[in-house]
Amino acid sequence: MKRPGQLVAVVARPPVFGARPRSVDDSAARAVKGVQAVLRVPLDRGAEGVVVIARSTWPAIQGRQALKIDWDTSGVEKVDSARQLADYRALARQPGPKHFDADMGPLAGAPKRIEAEFSFPYLAHAPMEPLNCTVEPRADGVTLWVGSQMAGLDGMAAARVLGLKPEQVTLNVQMAGGGFGRRAIPSSDYVVEACGIAKAAWAAGLKAPIQTVWTREDDLRGGYYRPMHLHRAQIGFDAQGRVLAWDHVIVGQSIVTGSPFEGMMVKNGIDATAVEGMREPYALPMRLTVHHPKQNVPVLWWRSVGSTHTAFVMETLIDQIARETQQDPVAYRLSLMGDKHPRHRAALALAVERSGYGKTPLPAGRAWGVALHESFNSVVAYVVEASLQGGRPTLHQVTAGVHCNLAVNPRTVEAQVQGAALMGLGMCLPGAAITLKDGVVEQGNFGDYTLARITDMPAFAVHIVPSVEAPTGMGEPGLPPLAPAFANAISRLTGRPIRSLPFDLA
Repeated sequence: MKRPGQLVAVVARPPVFGARPRSVDDSAARAVKGVQAVLRVPLDRGAEGVVVIARSTWPAIQGRQALKIDWDTSGVEKVDSARQLADYRALARQPGPKHFDADMGPLAGAPKRIEAEFSFPYLAHAPMEPLNCTVEPRADGVTLWVGSQMAGLDGMAAARVLGLKPEQVTLNVQMAGGGFGRRAIPSSDYVVEACGIAKAAWAAGLKAPIQTVWTREDDLRGGYYRPMHLHRAQIGFDAQGRVLAWDHVIVGQSIVTGSPFEGMMVKNGIDATAVEGMREPYALPMRLTVHHPKQNVPVLWWRSVGSTHTAFVMETLIDQIARETQQDPVAYRLSLMGDKHPRHRAALALAVERSGYGKTPLPAGRAWGVALHESFNSVVAYVVEASLQGGRPTLHQVTAGVHCNLAVNPRTVEAQVQGAALMGLGMCLPGAAITLKDGVVEQGNFGDYTLARITDMPAFAVHIVPSVEAPTGMGEPGLPPLAPAFANAISRLTGRPIRSLPFDLA
C-alpha cells in the first residue's frame, strides 16, 4: 500500500515479551537521512518499544539498527524451552480437570500396555507477507488498509485506540499474503499497535498516513504462536487390540482464556480448542486430564488449531496398537468405528481405493502410512508412501480421501487440501520449532526456522466423496492427518514410534 505522503514505521521490540526500555539513545537513529521521528510507544501485553518513522522502509530499518537501547527485563518471566518441558512433565503427573472420565481400573491388569510421551513445540505462522497496517487520517475519522481475518474486531479495536466511533473507521481488507490464524487475533495486536503509532506520530506533528511494517524477524520473534504442548498416555489393551483403558493428559497454554471467546469455549477450566479431536471417531474408554499453565509467551490458533497435535497423538497411537497386535491399520480403524461415522469410513475407503493400498507393490524401502481426522466438520483421510533416504524421512506420494459434503468447487477443495498438507508436512521437518532461551526467541528468519518448500512437496492426488449434503469447511481439515500418516509410514520402516514434531529419529 502506498498512500500520498505516506511514512513508514518500524518498531524496536523488547527481546523478552513484556519488557520495556530502561534508557534509549536515539541520536544516531535521528541522524539517518529520511528518519522523521523516534518515539517510545506502548506495545502488546504491557510492553513498550521504540518506533522509528521515516520516509520509506529502508531508512526506518537503518534508524532502528542505530538505536542504543538498554532493556529492562527484570520484571517479566523469562521462559526457557528446556525448563518448560521439564515443568510440563511434572505437571502431567498431577491431578487436574477432566474432559473425559472413564474407569481406569482395567489399566493395571491389561495384557498389553503402551506408555507414551509426546512433545510439540511453539510454531510461528510465518506467512509470506509479514504483518503490516496502514492508517490514514481523515477529517471525519481514519481509513485503514490491512490484511485481516477478523475485520469487525479490528475495526472496533482501531476505534478504541484512536478515540473514535466505530462508524468513523473505514477498514479496507487487503489480500493477506497468508494468515493461517495470525491475522485472526482477538486482541487485534498488530492493528492496535499500528493505530497507537499513528496516534503518536500525529501528536508529534507528522499528520500523514503511517504504515507500520513488521520485518521477517519481527514476525517470527514477536509471537503469537501455536502453543507448546506435552501429551502423556497410558493405554491398556488385549491381544485383539481391544482398548481396556486409556489414561491421557494434555499440558499446554490456553488460547482463548482472557479473550472474548473464553465464556463460550472454556468449560470446567478446559479450553475446548486444546482437546478437539481427542478420542473421535473411535469408541475408547478414555480419561482425559488437561492442564493449562500460564507462560510469558503469546499464543494463538494456528491452522487447524488443537488438531495440530491431537490428530498426531491419536492416529500414531492407534497405528501402534495395530502394529503390536499384528493388524492391518485400515482394518483396525474400521473395526474401532464399527457401523458409526459413515463420513470417516467413506473418506478412508476412498483414499485406500485410489492409492492402491494393499494391492500395488511398493518399491523397496518404502512403506504405507495411514491416518484420518475430522476438523471443522470435514473429514480427511490420507494414505501416503514414504521412505528413509540417507536417514532423512521422505514423503513420496499422498492420496487424500475428502468428505466435505457437497463440493461446490472441487478445484478449490483440491487447492485447500494441498496447501494444508504442505503446511502439515512442514511440522515434521528438522528446524520446525520456535524455542526460547532465557526468555528470548532463538529463531529469526527462514535460515533457522524451517518451512516446507516446493522441493518437499510429494506427488499429490485429492479425491472427494460424492455428497449432496450441505457443504462443510475446507480451509483447515487437510492439515491434521498429514503428519501422523507420514510418521506411521516411517515407524513401519524403523519399528519405532515417533513421539515428537518435528520428527526425532534419534
